[in-house]
Amino acid sequence: MIDMKIEQMAQIMQGSAHGQAEITTKTIFQFDSRQINSGDIFLALKGEKADGHDFVSDASAMGASLSIVNRPVPTPHILVGDVLLALAKLAAYVRRELKDLKVIGITGSQGKTTTKDLLFSILKAEGETVASIGSFNNELGVPLTLLRCTKESKYCILEMGARNSGDIASLTAIASPDVGAVLKVGNAHIGQFGSQEMIAKTKGELIAGLQSGAVAVLGTYDSFTPKMESAQGVKRVTFGDSPKCDVRAADIEARGGFAHFDLVIGSERQAVGLQILGLHQISNALAAAAIANALDIGVSRIATALSNHQSISKWRMELSEANGLTLINDSYNANPESMEAALNVLALLTQEKGGRSWAFLGQMHELGDNSDQMHEEIGKKVADLGIDYLVAIKSKAYLSKIDSSLTSARYLSSWQESLDLFREFNPGDVILVKASRAEGLDELASAIKAKAMSEQEGESK
Repeated sequence: MIDMKIEQMAQIMQGSAHGQAEITTKTIFQFDSRQINSGDIFLALKGEKADGHDFVSDASAMGASLSIVNRPVPTPHILVGDVLLALAKLAAYVRRELKDLKVIGITGSQGKTTTKDLLFSILKAEGETVASIGSFNNELGVPLTLLRCTKESKYCILEMGARNSGDIASLTAIASPDVGAVLKVGNAHIGQFGSQEMIAKTKGELIAGLQSGAVAVLGTYDSFTPKMESAQGVKRVTFGDSPKCDVRAADIEARGGFAHFDLVIGSERQAVGLQILGLHQISNALAAAAIANALDIGVSRIATALSNHQSISKWRMELSEANGLTLINDSYNANPESMEAALNVLALLTQEKGGRSWAFLGQMHELGDNSDQMHEEIGKKVADLGIDYLVAIKSKAYLSKIDSSLTSARYLSSWQESLDLFREFNPGDVILVKASRAEGLDELASAIKAKAMSEQEGESK
């Protein structure tokens, strides 16, 4: 945050100030009263299950200096018509005031969080960098991330997600990015948008909203992204597999499931060895490299940071080993593209380990009318890759096209039923756990890991 008087903040928010509060660079905005620290500002947001106004007194007792509300409360507050809208106005103001801050917006059907994490590893070595926490990428997350920036901040990395057409346009207007990146248009949230064309239109709002002098970084992994329209004066940079791309990877190898390649930007070439699992991470690394290079960071420094980067966000292709088992926990999210990528990693690692492959797959959400078909296709992919065991949890569609002579498949109505299968694991086996976040398969992954570690400890005694 930047230093500000309460009256000034109220004016920016088009509200009215009541009481006194000190607003400094250390001020943090919170929407959970339980997370309040002394001097924080509490956002009284009204949700489906709770109204933040009911917790204003709790926030004040925890040390909140001020609350943003849409109805009067007994503690110091700014009264506004709409708390979220007021927050957006304040974030846009702070962004305009921090004229030296370089803002990066990242969107796409998958890979946003990993790309953000990779880019953070590059930029933090160049100066103070603020980035979205987790995948906090909506009308609340983007303003809150911007409001964490101070005059000392050099870079701000924003994930931008969407539930409806126009969402990313609104976020872009608030953030005014210097660099906007679209990774890929896939099938994630197709149930929400109806078609890939509508997904592309929505993701393209970021590129369309860039101002003259900004840079558009565009993936080339689908037919929509490279064609996204931008304003006159916006520089366009492409990344991908083609030799025609401005940023590309050459001499790709997989070592222990990890990608090694040469990063090629123009006439420069530097070796990269990723420490995040899967060849599909190359596209995310190229996106981060393209963005960093657009910010005038040299290829050598980019390659070094990419090679030193380790996973930040949990449950995204997390690799662990215990008692001879290898576990891939990718339970944070799932869509057809990320599911296929994870299965490719499973097959590759199994070949290297010499054991058997297990795929514990839960439902992929928000796929609309084509959901069953997309689950069927993933099941067929499992068989085509020669995965030994498929355990479909709460989705029978995975099993519709399975050749039982190639893959042993079974259906379970809950992940808890999987616990009986643990005794069938053998040393050398590789296990993938993946589903949409709401399925809660992180608990299954935790149970597998705990069981393996317990057995390992028992054998060592």
